[in-house]
Amino acid sequence: MDEGAWLGPLMFVGTLIFLATGYPVAFALGGVAILFALVGVALGVFDPLFLTALPYRIFGIMSNYTLLAIPYFILLGSLLEQSGVAERLLTVMGGWFGRLRGGLGVAVIAVGALLAATTGVVAATVVAMGLISLPVMLRYGYQTELATGVIAASGTLGQIIPPSVVLVVLGDQLGVSVGDLFVGSLLPGLTLTAMYVIYTVVLAYFRPHLAPALTDLPKEPLLSVLRAVVPPLGLVLLVLGSIFFGIATPTEAGAVGCLGALLLAAGEGKLSWAMGWRACEATVRTTSLVMMILIGSTAFSLVFRGLHGDQFVYELLLNLPGGRAGFLLFSMGLVFLLGFFIDFFEIAFIVVPLLIPAAQQLGTDLVWFGVLLGANLQTSFLTPPFGFALFYLKSVAPPTVTTGQIYRGVIPFISLQLVLVLLLIWFPQLVTVWLN
Repeated sequence: MDEGAWLGPLMFVGTLIFLATGYPVAFALGGVAILFALVGVALGVFDPLFLTALPYRIFGIMSNYTLLAIPYFILLGSLLEQSGVAERLLTVMGGWFGRLRGGLGVAVIAVGALLAATTGVVAATVVAMGLISLPVMLRYGYQTELATGVIAASGTLGQIIPPSVVLVVLGDQLGVSVGDLFVGSLLPGLTLTAMYVIYTVVLAYFRPHLAPALTDLPKEPLLSVLRAVVPPLGLVLLVLGSIFFGIATPTEAGAVGCLGALLLAAGEGKLSWAMGWRACEATVRTTSLVMMILIGSTAFSLVFRGLHGDQFVYELLLNLPGGRAGFLLFSMGLVFLLGFFIDFFEIAFIVVPLLIPAAQQLGTDLVWFGVLLGANLQTSFLTPPFGFALFYLKSVAPPTVTTGQIYRGVIPFISLQLVLVLLLIWFPQLVTVWLN
């Protein structure tokens, strides 16, 4: 075997070591790429001409029309967070559902799904629901683990319910239509939402002390409910409908969604230069982070290929016992385990491109595979110790809520996400039913 093929896998070890020290991801990837390129040149197994392709790759990233959807959807989420739409939804729906056992948990899940279908941004959803719902749930006797688990899990629905930043990235990496991924992920996303609701209702039925009814919670008039629900629902239909019916690309739909979010903010009386500045600042910060990670991962990928690591991985995946089933088991297990330690961006930019050649050779439908990966990557937001949703929730939770309680609270919902992954493997029609 080529000596460089062994250096390639060692790059992953070096990257994990850098990440364990807390070094920024983008620079860890770029630094490892430079280090192993120098080692490869010294050993005579790496051609430095590979690095001359890096500027062209970076220009390709900057001109990628698909990736342009990312800042639009992030801005859309930031505008809705600043406009108070999430707060209004939680207040109104909590009053209507909260009178039932587990009803406030169901309201949080419903709002999480609705916000997911408008923004696809985890941070905004988890922070908003953590600030508004968690104190109320704890005050009325909800078990801390259940309350935190419901909020964290519901906030991650935006990674499988379109429009999703995860699916935009996967569409670019897999070379498939983002619109097809959106269509294919809608039913799985709704299925997962229903699983969350069923779990919460059943748990409240058999163990009512964990999720008591909130009988004295104020219930607003039906007109107020409609005023809170109809505008964001209309935004959902505007964004997703234009994509599903081929009227607009995801990038164009994201731009239209931002305009709709501005109109909603104006309707709530929250539209101002200060609000717009905060939303734009958050968008620039997040988008810049994504682009830096993508540039670092591009350098990593170039060196990895120059060391023939991609061929090593390709042969490894094709020679797994069990053929296609073995490949799916290994790839899904790898993505799930990596989600404990690194963010979905790193997994999507580094690991997913290595899985694609083997998936194609084994005759795997890449749209179905993309939705399957999206459902699996969603767990990375919840799996301790580095699940982002856990940190977002901890940052706004009352001091009495411990990190251990949050970790224990998400375990049932991680299990439900894994059940969804298995369902998608056994019943691919959940993805393809609206694509044929």
